[in-house]
Amino acid sequence: MSNAHYGTARTLVFAYAVLTAVAAFILLLSGGLVTSKGVGMTVPDWPNSYGYNMFLFPLSRWVGGIFYEHVHRLIASGVGLMTIILAVSLWMTEPRKWVRVLGYIAVVTVIVQGVLGGLRVTMILDELGIFHGMLAQAYISLLVVIAIATSKAVATGGARWRWHAPGLMRWAVVLTILVYAQLALGATMRHEHAGLAIHDFPLAYGQIWPMVNAEQLAAINVQRIASGEVPTTSGYIHIQMLHRLMAIVLAVLFIVYAWKARGAAMGVRIASRWWVALVIVQIALGAWTIWSNKAADITTAHVAVGALILFLGVAQCFLLGTFSPRAAELKREKANLVPA
Repeated sequence: MSNAHYGTARTLVFAYAVLTAVAAFILLLSGGLVTSKGVGMTVPDWPNSYGYNMFLFPLSRWVGGIFYEHVHRLIASGVGLMTIILAVSLWMTEPRKWVRVLGYIAVVTVIVQGVLGGLRVTMILDELGIFHGMLAQAYISLLVVIAIATSKAVATGGARWRWHAPGLMRWAVVLTILVYAQLALGATMRHEHAGLAIHDFPLAYGQIWPMVNAEQLAAINVQRIASGEVPTTSGYIHIQMLHRLMAIVLAVLFIVYAWKARGAAMGVRIASRWWVALVIVQIALGAWTIWSNKAADITTAHVAVGALILFLGVAQCFLLGTFSPRAAELKREKANLVPA
């Protein structure tokens, strides 16, 4: 393959990798709507839909909650096919073995993700919904890394000057791990129906941190049942409080990270400021979710922004690691070991 053809192929693969990541993000939004609207079990069978082949399900039956659940399945099938095509494209055009391997891992991940989604329906297990949601975040994070790795700036080392930030790599890794843990708390609340265990904000049952005894909890659940809500538990209340506390901690840490990045390269500075902006929006959406009694569109927006915060962290970790002085040193050492 000539250099011109290789350059064109690389550009096309990069564009397709970005498209696949965007499609997967749309799939995430679709799944968020399914959960937010409480329609995850409106189609009770899988892989069929009410006995029909998924792709032959009559349009006349795409009504109510069935519409959201069935569309989610169709988008998932499309994203799965796109992931397979991406892996094949990487196998055919990508000279770096580790990037090709990431493509293979993405295929395995999307298959496991699809099976988890199906088992969530057939086994009627809320816990599987938590793993399904968290694997989705990890899968799209992997697609983000593939997209960045196939870009011309990264493949040729042209983005090196934008990501020089000695000492910030560990900060980025720790913060990204904390964000993933925060998303896991949120997924637990959503899939265990604990998202509105507390109806007021910024206080909780009129307290900074609610200390609810058995008698108070019983009274709360009498009111919840009368309002058509499922009963809550002290465990669910504390999970939501931990979620709130983590949001404050992350906001503070993001601000510290942005302050530490003020003298770093341009890419790091921009990413750190976006992290701060997104976490402020996310806290506002979290409050709005409570005040709106968990309105589906607001709740889904809360899920979406949380995912963007994670993806931004993953991107920073990858770029900081790729262009760190230590990475450059290891690359030179490896080149010296290759005989001329």
